Formats: sequence, structure tokens, C-alpha cells
Amino acid sequence: MTNQLSKKRHTARLILGAFLTYAGVSHLSFGREEFQAQVPRSLPLDPDLVVILSGVAEVGLGLSLMTLLKKRVHVGWIAALFFVAVFPGNIAQLLDHRDAFGLDTDAKRVARLFFQPVLIALALWGTGAWRDRAQLRNKD
Repeated sequence: MTNQLSKKRHTARLILGAFLTYAGVSHLSFGREEFQAQVPRSLPLDPDLVVILSGVAEVGLGLSLMTLLKKRVHVGWIAALFFVAVFPGNIAQLLDHRDAFGLDTDAKRVARLFFQPVLIALALWGTGAWRDRAQLRNKD
């Protein structure tokens, strides 16, 4: 039923899960204010609430990536979609020229935009979600 993951994919999945968990915890604690720089001003929600909600989502995704091996295809797609969903925040940080996380020039903020597709690809590759996407159609 489930195709096996290589050691490299397992490692990538676990690293991405740890990264997301750490990022989520930082949303909820020491990095909370800086993460507000990425909340688009056009979003009709309190920036702090957005940071808290995205932090909770990141912790959940990170822990799911690390522990839910049998659901890895679903979790991989959800993580990839999450990275797509937060991308407008990265664009907003660039367009509004907001400094955070050492991104204090437009050149650095533009460079960061290219990292998001890497995260999307890593979520799909590390979980085997793209390779094993037929599992989504064929009920487990």
C-alpha cells in the first residue's frame, strides 16, 4: 500500500518537520513581533492573531511531518499548500520594505522569495507526496 521512503527522504521530512516546529514555537514566543512584519497590511485581521494562528499551524504541521508516517502523503501536500498560503506574507514584507529576520534590504527580501519554492518542493519530495500522489485517490 505505502511506498517506502529512502533514507534521504526520511531525513528531509524530519528536518522540515523540526524546522516547522521550531518556526511555530518562535511565532508563539520570541519571534512573535518580527513575524508580524510578514503579515500583509491588507489582511483584515489583527497581525498578532495571524502570527499566533500560523504558529499553531506550523507546530501542528511540523509534528505531523515527524510522526504521522502513514499519513505522510496527505501531510506533505498540506505542508506544501501551507507554504503557498504564506507566500503573500513574504511578498508583503518586500513591497512594504519591512525589516525582520535580518532581511533589511530589498535584495535580501527578494532572495528570500526564491526560498519558498524550495520549501514547497522539499515538502513534496521529502514525504514522497508527489511520487505517491495516487494514494490520495486510492483510499488507504
